[in-house]
Amino acid sequence: MRGLCFASFAMGVVLAGAARAQPPSEFIKDAIRGDNSEMTLGQMAAERGASADLRQFGQTLHDDHAQARSDAMRVAEQLGVRAPDTMMPEARQEQRKLDGLRGRAFDREFARYMVKDHRKDIADFRKQARRGGPVGDLAQRTLPDLQKHLAMAMRLDHG
Repeated sequence: MRGLCFASFAMGVVLAGAARAQPPSEFIKDAIRGDNSEMTLGQMAAERGASADLRQFGQTLHDDHAQARSDAMRVAEQLGVRAPDTMMPEARQEQRKLDGLRGRAFDREFARYMVKDHRKDIADFRKQARRGGPVGDLAQRTLPDLQKHLAMAMRLDHG
């Protein structure tokens, strides 16, 4: 069960941060911030996207990260880590940018940001995976989900 919780919350890590692998407590905090970010931006895309494909991608991100956040909150509680209720700073900045866009310009910017964001996430998870232990195992198991989101974002970015 614990492995499932780790696998679910890790999908939510957006912009994990440092050039080297983070300590588990920071990884979990960033996972929750990332989930908060993806839920907010995903909902925004689901409501405002010009294309049906982008709206569906936004809803998928929101739903996946809502579940991941729930799992991450349980893990954070088990480890005695206070769960943040904020977004990642980069995502907050992107939200402000998206607020000013409509139509195809919104769709292009959202897809572009998600490609960039998920590429960074994948690199960060690979660093965590090399660390070994429960967090490294979690990162390794989560990489396929992050790669799936990247592929979806890339199709939209080049579509």
